[in-house]
Amino acid sequence: MTGPRLVIVPLLATIGLAGCERKHAPPHMPPPQVGIVTMHTQSVSIDTDLPGRTDAYEQAEVRPQVSGVIVERTFEQGADLKAGQLLYKINPAPYQAAYDQAKGQLANAIAAEVRARGQLERYKPLAAAHAVSRQDYDNALAAEDEARAQIVAQKGALDAAAVNLGYTNVRTPIAGRIGRALLTPGALVTANQTTQIAVVTRLDPIYVDVNLPAVDMLRFRAELAKGQIQRTASGDPEVALRLEDGTPYPHQGRLELSEVIVDEATGTLVMRAVFPNPDHLLLPGLFVHARVTEGSDPNTILVPQVAVQRDPKGDAVVMVVNADNTVQQRTIEIGRAINADWVATSGLNTGDRVIVSGLQKVMPGQKVQPVAADASKAG
Repeated sequence: MTGPRLVIVPLLATIGLAGCERKHAPPHMPPPQVGIVTMHTQSVSIDTDLPGRTDAYEQAEVRPQVSGVIVERTFEQGADLKAGQLLYKINPAPYQAAYDQAKGQLANAIAAEVRARGQLERYKPLAAAHAVSRQDYDNALAAEDEARAQIVAQKGALDAAAVNLGYTNVRTPIAGRIGRALLTPGALVTANQTTQIAVVTRLDPIYVDVNLPAVDMLRFRAELAKGQIQRTASGDPEVALRLEDGTPYPHQGRLELSEVIVDEATGTLVMRAVFPNPDHLLLPGLFVHARVTEGSDPNTILVPQVAVQRDPKGDAVVMVVNADNTVQQRTIEIGRAINADWVATSGLNTGDRVIVSGLQKVMPGQKVQPVAADASKAG
């Protein structure tokens, strides 16, 4: 009786232990779920953001051409003027007197030429009949020529006097907006003085000058040569503006020229754009932010910035899900940032599935369960 009891007890204990092991064994875990974005090529606008300053399209620093005392100011400060509009009047009395004197001298010259011509006409038949000497005829001929030359000289003097008289009315050479009055009636001005007496500025259109790094210009030309960038519809790069407070400027500009000489100190060259300015919102000297649209790259791959990490060497890497849903770490090269994406210049191809969410719970070689993710909300 004793033998069978000893055999049954250990057997029951063994069965009980086996049941406990089956009860506490960990369940099989499914692959972790990750959000992915499938890479594809797309056409991307190539833009360059640069600081710049506005500059006047035309500006005239008005200076007097004759000396005298200002007797009248005829413009309103800050007014918009037409070309040729009167600004100041300089005392015309001495210039009117000089004009009248030149006019009288011209009349004398004309009268002298009439006398000389009459004498020459009388001497001509007499010289043919040998009634007067050849010397007397030659003297009459020379006197008539001298009288005609004197008329020409006096006409020139009269024209010069008329020009100086006209300069007593100081006019704007261009249309535009005039600034503050720099002189008042009673002020003495001199011809060709270095200090301007008025400044007139044309505000519509207006220039915007930006400094472009030479390396960016080289890159741009190389990409154009390779056919990586297409020209805009106008054929010239387009330019958009943001004001200093961040407000977008409502009018689009166009690039008019770029300097041919690189500044040795800064390594940049000046690019000049021209903008319509019908409301005179832009004034010369304003600081602005210019966005130069160079064209478009039709074969760009954009990778979300949240998907890009750095390895210990500092290289950019992403986690890619292979066809069998295995995670692979891949080194890529990135270019410029466009909004929340990087331009992938190498390392990624169309159809690659890049992990953008759940990166903290995966590692290379691990199986995952990929689901499509919204790259804008990934993290």
